[in-house]
Amino acid sequence: MASTQRPQITALTTHCIFFDVYQSGQDVLETQKKIWALAQLCRNSGDFIDVVPANNNLTLYLKESSLLAKWQSSLLSHWHEIKSNDFTSTHHKLATVYGGDYGPDISAVAKYHNLTVDDVAQMHSSATYHVLFLGFQPGFAYLAGLNPQLYTPRHEKPRIHVPKGAVAIGGEQTGVYPEDSPGGWQIIGHTDFKLFDINAQTPCAIAPGDTLEFVIQEVLK
Repeated sequence: MASTQRPQITALTTHCIFFDVYQSGQDVLETQKKIWALAQLCRNSGDFIDVVPANNNLTLYLKESSLLAKWQSSLLSHWHEIKSNDFTSTHHKLATVYGGDYGPDISAVAKYHNLTVDDVAQMHSSATYHVLFLGFQPGFAYLAGLNPQLYTPRHEKPRIHVPKGAVAIGGEQTGVYPEDSPGGWQIIGHTDFKLFDINAQTPCAIAPGDTLEFVIQEVLK
């Protein structure tokens, strides 16, 4: 049963509002879709310098402090009026090579679940993933939609170097490393899809609320 608790609206500064629905008790993905729709409405208003959706919350940076009272009083009304399907998003297809040198952990993931390497690639690529939010690195997308049969613990000892484009599983999530970095997720493949380009008009190619799928380019043994 859904909770009747109201979303929390907090003024963090004279120019910043934090809108939190973490304890609303609603379906997680439906709540997140409403967050994205509310973020879109706020962006379109022209009143904000930046709008940052995260996991069941939204941080809003106002252009003028005089707008604070207006948005503190109107956000709750917008939240009740808005529908999860009001949000428009982009779907991305990421060509992916699974296994071999590109996916050094795929055999271990397969063994952990009593699957074959082909099973892991097929199951991972058959889902449609929702981008919940960006974090960790610029362009790194936290995705919802991983098949529970592929939930795999992170490495106890993270790697010092994970290559750009590595497709990996960490616990109940999957994602792609936008740049070379340390990391503890299980690497199962690689994509050449460019998630972040600091020189592009929109540096992050994927935005919160978008959907994506991994398309098998090859499975290496």
